[in-house]
Amino acid sequence: MANANLTSARNAKQDEFYTQYNDIQKEVNAYIDFDKDVFRDKTILLPCDDPEWSNFTKFFAQNFENFGIKKLISTSYAVESKKLKYGRELSLFQDELFLSARGIIEPTIDKIKGKIFTLTRENYQVNYHNIKWSYLKGDGDFRSEEVKKLRDEADFVITNPPFSLFREFVAWIIEKNKKFLIIGSMNAITYKEIFPFIKDNKLWLGATGFNTDMVFGVPNGTKIAPKDKEKAEKLGYEGNYTRLGNSCWFTNIDHGRRHQPLKLMTMEDNIKFNKKLKGQSYQKYDNYDAIEVPYTDAIPSDYDGVMGVPISFLDKYCPEQFEIVSFRKGEDGKDLVFTRERERESSTLLSYPCSTSIPGMIKNAEGKINGRITYARITIKRISNQ
Repeated sequence: MANANLTSARNAKQDEFYTQYNDIQKEVNAYIDFDKDVFRDKTILLPCDDPEWSNFTKFFAQNFENFGIKKLISTSYAVESKKLKYGRELSLFQDELFLSARGIIEPTIDKIKGKIFTLTRENYQVNYHNIKWSYLKGDGDFRSEEVKKLRDEADFVITNPPFSLFREFVAWIIEKNKKFLIIGSMNAITYKEIFPFIKDNKLWLGATGFNTDMVFGVPNGTKIAPKDKEKAEKLGYEGNYTRLGNSCWFTNIDHGRRHQPLKLMTMEDNIKFNKKLKGQSYQKYDNYDAIEVPYTDAIPSDYDGVMGVPISFLDKYCPEQFEIVSFRKGEDGKDLVFTRERERESSTLLSYPCSTSIPGMIKNAEGKINGRITYARITIKRISNQ
């Protein structure tokens, strides 16, 4: 039990990444630029944001009138609500009064109750400069019936949810067909629970590009990789801050950037002039009728078949220009594959950036273990009228 509790505590701390005001402002302004009335007369729920210090709460409260928001609701989760000082967890049939009477815990309302802050047009003048929050009946878990009712009331759900619960959180939003803007790991693109939404154009990446560093505040005592701490300091954040290079925004709110088509060269011109390709030709997969395109800017403008591209392509994805076919699976249901024999045909292909050796995983036509599996790929097809 002790190890389990230590793991839970560690995971909880690793889930606490505090979004910076500038990153929120930069992202949200892209939606306002595309549609200045996107939040007008709408209710916004911020379900993972302590109203006492959350930059999400601060940003939307400060822009309440500018955006024409009808109602803003911010709630927090009491992270210690289910912990006892002896490392055990509260059962569903134990409450804080029962346990306190027996000296098991010394509960305070801050530790067991989530917070809630509500801003409406009626109380805006009173609460704008002095955010007055109160307590929820429960711990503020987004899965609780109390917070579910707030979700059902809202038009938009906007927050930085716990990364470890990202799959569940997205399902929680989409269950009620809410508009949303949330932060997650870029790896979430590959989740089997997430990718179908991307493929069906029900979820896409936000306006902030993959290559943009995002800095997050973290709790005291959180281990920060030296290089990430150094990067955060170079960006002007000293102290308990870390840079997460693989974080990005996910949304189903429209923004103009996703409708900008890629400017592409023909296959011949790419081979001749694209410096990244170094004169290499486009290779076909062994187990799928598609070509490998190792770089987004090497997508040929004149190829009508299926192409495998890096997942970073989604940062440039224009749904009017391409359709998404699948994620990384060949016709045999396995990962996309090249054989080493093919790579040996040209010495320039030995360092081809599309793949990495995984011994014993792939067999060639003769049954020999001899394969090379690609890095994560999305297969796409050019829309015919483009």
